[in-house]
Amino acid sequence: MRKKALVYGICLLGMVCTLSAKDKKGGALYKDAKAPIEKRVDDLLSRMTLEEKVMQLNQYTLGRNNNVNNVGEEVKKVPAEIGSLIYFEANPELRNNMQKKAMEESRLGIPIIFGYDAIHGFRTVYPISLAQACSWNPDLVEQACAVSAQEARMSGVDWTFSPMIDVARDPRWGRVAEGYGEDPYANGVFGAASVRGYQGDNMSAENRVAACLKHYVGYGASEAGRDYVYTEISRQTLWDTYLLPYEMGVKAGAATLMSSFNDISGVPGSANPYTMTEILKNRWRHDGFIVSDWGAIEQLKNQGLAATKKEAARYAFTAGLEMDMMSHAYDRHLKELVEEGKVSMAQVDEAVRRVLLLKFRLGLFERPYTPVTTEKERFFRPQSMDIAARLAAESMVLLKNENNVLPLTDKKKIAVIGPMAKNGWDLLGSWRGHGKDTDVAMLYDGLAAEFAGKAELRYALGCNTQGDNREGFAEALEAARWSDVVVLCLGEMMTWSGENASRSSIALPQMQEELAKELKKAGKPVVLVLVNGRPLELNRLEPVADAILEIWQPGVNGALPMAGILSGRINPSGKLAMTFPYSTGQIPIYYNRRKSGRGHQGFYKDITSEPLYPFGHGLSYTEFKYGTVTPSATKVKRGEKLSAEVTVTNIGARDGAETVHWFISDPYCSITRPVKELKHFEKQFIKAGETKTFRFDIDLERDFGFVNEDGRRFLETGEYNIHVLGQTVKIELID
Repeated sequence: MRKKALVYGICLLGMVCTLSAKDKKGGALYKDAKAPIEKRVDDLLSRMTLEEKVMQLNQYTLGRNNNVNNVGEEVKKVPAEIGSLIYFEANPELRNNMQKKAMEESRLGIPIIFGYDAIHGFRTVYPISLAQACSWNPDLVEQACAVSAQEARMSGVDWTFSPMIDVARDPRWGRVAEGYGEDPYANGVFGAASVRGYQGDNMSAENRVAACLKHYVGYGASEAGRDYVYTEISRQTLWDTYLLPYEMGVKAGAATLMSSFNDISGVPGSANPYTMTEILKNRWRHDGFIVSDWGAIEQLKNQGLAATKKEAARYAFTAGLEMDMMSHAYDRHLKELVEEGKVSMAQVDEAVRRVLLLKFRLGLFERPYTPVTTEKERFFRPQSMDIAARLAAESMVLLKNENNVLPLTDKKKIAVIGPMAKNGWDLLGSWRGHGKDTDVAMLYDGLAAEFAGKAELRYALGCNTQGDNREGFAEALEAARWSDVVVLCLGEMMTWSGENASRSSIALPQMQEELAKELKKAGKPVVLVLVNGRPLELNRLEPVADAILEIWQPGVNGALPMAGILSGRINPSGKLAMTFPYSTGQIPIYYNRRKSGRGHQGFYKDITSEPLYPFGHGLSYTEFKYGTVTPSATKVKRGEKLSAEVTVTNIGARDGAETVHWFISDPYCSITRPVKELKHFEKQFIKAGETKTFRFDIDLERDFGFVNEDGRRFLETGEYNIHVLGQTVKIELID
C-alpha cells in the first residue's frame, strides 16, 4: 500500500509539474517566450480545434485592394481566427486593430501574419528586379531588400511575396520584369541575396520580414509568353533549368514559397505533389509552408483537374499546399474533407505546424502589434535613398556608344524630348508597392540638376507613350535643331509589363519610333534613353540612335544616376541579364541553349539569327584588358580542388567597375548540356591603371556536374571547358 501510494505521489507530482509548465504565463506553454519554439508549437496544436486549425490555413485581404487582377470575393468581416491577411494599407493602425481582434476575441489568441507584394520596394521603390540583375551586385540587392523589409515591417507587414525567381526566356511574358533574367544560376544568387536582405539573421527583428520564393515552379515557361497558361516542361528541364534557383533560395533560408499558376505538363503547380512534397519537403527538407497564388486553388477547376472547389481543395492540400490565398476552398471544405476521411488529421496538423512555426519565428506571439510611427520615420531615409540611387546606377546598361558620343562633356545645349522625360508613374514599374508618382525624381529634373551651370536644356514632349498624334513632332524637331545633342526618352508604360501584361510584340509603339526618325532629320547626335520592363525589339531604333542607355524602370531615385552616366560623373557598369532579340520573331532566344544537330544550318532566311544585344553585353567609358585565364590544374580527379584566376586591368582613363562571368561547358555528356552555363560571377571596382585578380573556386560536383531527370547529380570523366570573355581553357577530369 505504501509502495502504491509512493508511485501515486510521484505521478501526481509529475502531473502537477506538467500542469505548472503549461499554466505558466497565462496558463499555456505556447505563451512562454523562454520555451523552445517547437514545444510551443506542439502545445498550441494540442489545444486547437479542427475549425481553428483550418482557419490558420487561409488568407483573406484587409485594406485597399490595389491589384486590378485580384478580382474575387472580398472579405467583409474578417474572423478573429484567420491565419493570414494580405495587407493593402501602409499604416500600422489598421493592422493593429485587426491584430487586437485576433489576440483578444479568438479563443487562443493566435496572431495573424500580414503579407504584401513588396517586389522591388515598399515605398522607397528601387529598380525592377530584372534591372537589379543587370547590376551583377548581389550585396547591393541584399541592402535594397533590407530597406524594403524595414519599411514593410514598420508599416504593419510581416511577410513579403518576394523574390520572384522564375527563369524567363520569353520577353513577351510581362513578368520578366519581376525576376532576374534568363539564367538559372543568376536567379538563384539574386534570390538568395534577397532572402538574406528580407529576413536577416533574425526574422523577429523589427526591421525584417519573411521572404517568399515564387512562383514554384516553371511559371516563366508559359507558352508564347501568355500569362497563366500551360507549360510543357520535361523532368530533365525542370531540374536543370527551373528548380535550381528555388533550391538555392531554400538553402538561403527562405521561410515560405508560393505555388505557381501554371499547369506543368498536365499537373498544375498548385496541385503538384512531386514539386511541393517530394522535392521541397522530402528532399530539400524545407520546414516552412507554401501559400497559393491568388485564387490558384479554385483555378484548378479552370485547368481541368477538379470539377468542384471541394475537389480542388483536396488536390491542392494533399499535394502539399498549406495556405489558401483567396480561393475560399480550405475554409469552406477542408473540415468536411477531414470528416470524410479524404484528408487526415495528421496532414492538417503538419500544415498548421508549419504556419505556426513561422509566426513564432517572426516573434508575433511576443510582439503582435506594430509600433505606430510617422511616414517620415519609415520612408525615404537618406541611406535608403542612397541605396536606391546606387542600385539604379549599377543596373543601367550602356547598349551602344558610337563614336564615343557619351559622356556629354562638351555639349552646351541639350534637347530633352519624349514621353518619359517628365513622367513619374512609368519610372516606378509594375508592382510598385506603395510608390506614388509624386515620390519619383523625373528624368528631366535629374538632367537639369546634373547639367546646371554647364548646359542649357530645352524640353519637348514630342508624342505620347502611345497613340497616333503627331502634333508635337514640329516642336520636338525645332528643339532638336536648336540643340547640340538630343536626349530622347522613350519606353513602356508601367502597365505594359508585370502580371497579366503579355504582349505579342516587344517593340515600342510605332509613334515613338517615328518620333526618333523625325528627330534624326536635325542632324544632331541622338542619345536614346530607354524606360522599360522587358527587353525590347530595337532593330529600327538602333540605327537612328548614336548611343543607347537602358535604364529600365529605375524607381524613385533613378533620374540623377541616369544623368550622371550621361554627364560622365558615373561610369556605367551594368551588363544584360537577359538577351535583347533582334526581332520578336526570334523568341525564344537565350545564351544557354543546347546545341543544334546542324550548326551550319537552321538559321532564319529573312533576318539574322543572332540577338541584337546578347546576355552579358554592356559598355563602359573605360577599357578593360583581360589577362590569360589560369587554372590551378588542367587535370583533376574527383574530390580534388580546382580554381581559376584571371587578371583584369583598367587600361582606360576612367575608374570603373567590371563584372567577370565564368561559364562552364561539357562538350560531350550522356545528357546533352547547354553550349555554356554561368557558374560564377564577380564584380570589382578597378581604378584607371589598376589590375585586379578575379577568382573562381570550382566545386567539381556542383560546377562540372549535371542533374538527370530525377534531380540526381552526376559527374562524368572527360573534357570540360572554362569560358571567360572569348577565352576557353580545357580541363580534363580523370579517375
